[in-house]
Amino acid sequence: MKKLILSLCLLAYFGYQANASYILLPMDEKQRNHLKAYGMTYYVLEKEVETYWMLNYRGGSFAFKYNPVFEDLCKARDVSYEVIADAKFAKIRMEISSPEVNQEVVKLEVAPKIAVYTPKVDDKGNQIQPWDDAVTLVLTYAQIPYKTVYDGEVLEDKLTEYDWLHLHHEDFTGQYGKFYSSYGSAAWYKQNVKRMETLATSLGYEKVSQLKLDVVKKIREYVVGGGFMFAMCSATDTYDIALAAEGIDICASMYDGDPQDPNAQLKLNFENTFAFKDFRLKSNPLEYEYSTIDRARAPIIDEKLDYFTLFDFSAKWDPIPTMLTQNHTKTVKGFMGQTTGFMKTNLKSNVLVLGESKALGETRYIHGEQGKGFWTYYGGHDPEDYRHYVQDPPTDLNLHPNSAAYRLILNNILFPAARKKKQKT
Repeated sequence: MKKLILSLCLLAYFGYQANASYILLPMDEKQRNHLKAYGMTYYVLEKEVETYWMLNYRGGSFAFKYNPVFEDLCKARDVSYEVIADAKFAKIRMEISSPEVNQEVVKLEVAPKIAVYTPKVDDKGNQIQPWDDAVTLVLTYAQIPYKTVYDGEVLEDKLTEYDWLHLHHEDFTGQYGKFYSSYGSAAWYKQNVKRMETLATSLGYEKVSQLKLDVVKKIREYVVGGGFMFAMCSATDTYDIALAAEGIDICASMYDGDPQDPNAQLKLNFENTFAFKDFRLKSNPLEYEYSTIDRARAPIIDEKLDYFTLFDFSAKWDPIPTMLTQNHTKTVKGFMGQTTGFMKTNLKSNVLVLGESKALGETRYIHGEQGKGFWTYYGGHDPEDYRHYVQDPPTDLNLHPNSAAYRLILNNILFPAARKKKQKT
């Protein structure tokens, strides 16, 4: 009798497993750890397992073929999941396919190779910059692998090895973040200037601004050729400013040893930029601002009232912006950075606004195409640290596993996974 009962139990168990053939990661309020759910999905993609992104379905849920290893990993990472049968998954897909429902299923094809543009660590393994990068924080937390690149690798065309590139708190204009007024005497600032001047010289440039210009042009080639570029904070506007100011000296003497061109504003070429037009440079070298692209922070809005709203898009007709705005909420907490928001009057007509603050009259999250590739600009520095100052400690994402603002970063990381696999020749 015991053997019979055991046999029946085993048959029931294996019968259940045969039917329970998909793992669903819900991305609505029932998900315990939204951020690690992205990492779990990336892991499955690395194993070349059939994976789906269910746009607008329960907050942008993920589904993939059942495997006990995946189930165990979900448990280990505290990621909420549901095991569902083929029939139920087929029913969900049929419901999503209805033209009356603003939902869509996108098959994810590849685990994108990720590069983060950042200075290398020093000889002791310490981070050189006195601030943290939200993208590397969330990639590490979600357990998504990435490589770092900087000016040398970019100029050597190493970007072609990657599908996705991130730029963060970088000054591509060669003005060292315009920190001269507040941190000009600080040891870290002096060390950074010396390091960058040494790097520029070693690469054959007389000025850091000249080096950075060639870097942004190489990145432009990468995007035009089909790459995905994501930028936050000051890397957004300084990237476009550097392109517009090609061949023009916009740096004051304390930054490059000679005066800036007094007619720099009149010589800007807005045809070169990705996102912005008709902006005015902030020529005062002591002002902690680059241009009129970024809305002035005074008067500063109350942190409790600072939110921006994500736009709704048609999942079936506009899958790309729909992917980039997947979330469990449409209202996202705002956060500041050297560049926080983008003035609507400075946006080119082909720029797609993904999120905006109507109260402040500014956009926070924008996207566009360039050649065969794509770019996304996301204002602010750290989504869970409203005012992240120089030398502040890094954010502990264990305290923010359901961060809606951090989810937007991870949407961009998985976005290239929807690209078709390259055909073998």
